[in-house]
Amino acid sequence: MPGLRIAIAASDSPLAQEAAQLLRQRHGEVAIEAADVVVALGGDGFMLQTLHATERRGTPVYGMNRGTVGFLMNTFEADDLPERLAAAETALIHPLAMRAGTVGGDVQEGLAINEVSLLRMGPQAARLRIHVDGRLRMEDLVCDGALVATPAGSTAYNYSAHGPILPIGSGVLALTAIAPFRPRRWRGAILPSSAIVRFEVMEPEKRPVMADADSRSVRHVAWVEVRSEPAITHRILFDPGHGLEERLIREQFA
Repeated sequence: MPGLRIAIAASDSPLAQEAAQLLRQRHGEVAIEAADVVVALGGDGFMLQTLHATERRGTPVYGMNRGTVGFLMNTFEADDLPERLAAAETALIHPLAMRAGTVGGDVQEGLAINEVSLLRMGPQAARLRIHVDGRLRMEDLVCDGALVATPAGSTAYNYSAHGPILPIGSGVLALTAIAPFRPRRWRGAILPSSAIVRFEVMEPEKRPVMADADSRSVRHVAWVEVRSEPAITHRILFDPGHGLEERLIREQFA
């Protein structure tokens, strides 16, 4: 697409840095602040970093895999980048907003594109009480942790914890236990995206818990609230026929 202003962001890996240099030589580059689109080179972790770095701008991000799994990335090819950007499909996703109160009384906030997770910090299992929209839904969940995942993040940690894969645009969130001990067979819940989930940590001194929003961690939490943040929209670009919805469906048959 002639005149398209492209910013290039690359992880520190030699493979990503080499790709970035090649793209700059062939297609030029502008600063992220002036860009029409950001091209992210790396793996899924770097893609999440790039999305967080641009979340207040709404600039679309097109990832090319120079990492490992690359679920959120397109295949790398240096020559036809403007044409691929012009033809790309757009997936719109909203992050989760986390508010976490610590045992010491501090309140910290963070945004998560994939999931907000609570994890035990010590040898003993965590004990969590769960409210949804102010209503007590689970009195005592004994577990290694729990998480709330978006549809975009449902194939990541959520799926590894045996949570459901959620279709893009489904308007729901996954609430999933991590290695639950009691109730032993609890399979989690699917909640509307408007839901506000509040976790209360029982015995936080004896059974310390940390909260994590896309690797942004808060230690020794006493409570955590999670909700969708519709005021922020991430725009992720994919090659035609390889969009996020198709990837989520394909993942279920892998």
